[in-house]
Amino acid sequence: MTIKDFANDKSPLAGAAVYLWHCDREGRYSLYSQGVTDENYLRGVQETDDGGQVKFTTIFPACYSGRWPHIHFEVYPSLAKATNSGNKIATSQMAMPEATAKAVYTTNGYSQSVSNLSRVSLDRDMVFSDGYDLQMPTVTGDPSSGYQLTFSCAV
Repeated sequence: MTIKDFANDKSPLAGAAVYLWHCDREGRYSLYSQGVTDENYLRGVQETDDGGQVKFTTIFPACYSGRWPHIHFEVYPSLAKATNSGNKIATSQMAMPEATAKAVYTTNGYSQSVSNLSRVSLDRDMVFSDGYDLQMPTVTGDPSSGYQLTFSCAV
């Protein structure tokens, strides 16, 4: 991810903190969903480098009932300020591309996502229905070797 300073000609925002989280292959969120409220996984915070970039390594999120597959993130002015949600600069989500989701969901562990994805669309999703062009990462790779998502966001 590259975080840019919207107020400063969209130059890279160095020293900001990006908090990223998403659901597991069963569609559960650690710290939130029933059965995993006492677990903390698929969440992380990183500080942007001088180029405004952070890199996370994770799994592909499931498609759970009623939601398009996505990754949440919040941006904070610094790591020190990321401990208080009142300090966040922005909150958003990345929508996973359909072709990528379909390819991933043919692999082991994602069987429920296949049927969930067939019943939802970006245009009907409660978050993305108002437009998702700026929330769609560029994806390279494949299910066997892994994917790399590239995403830029001005805050």
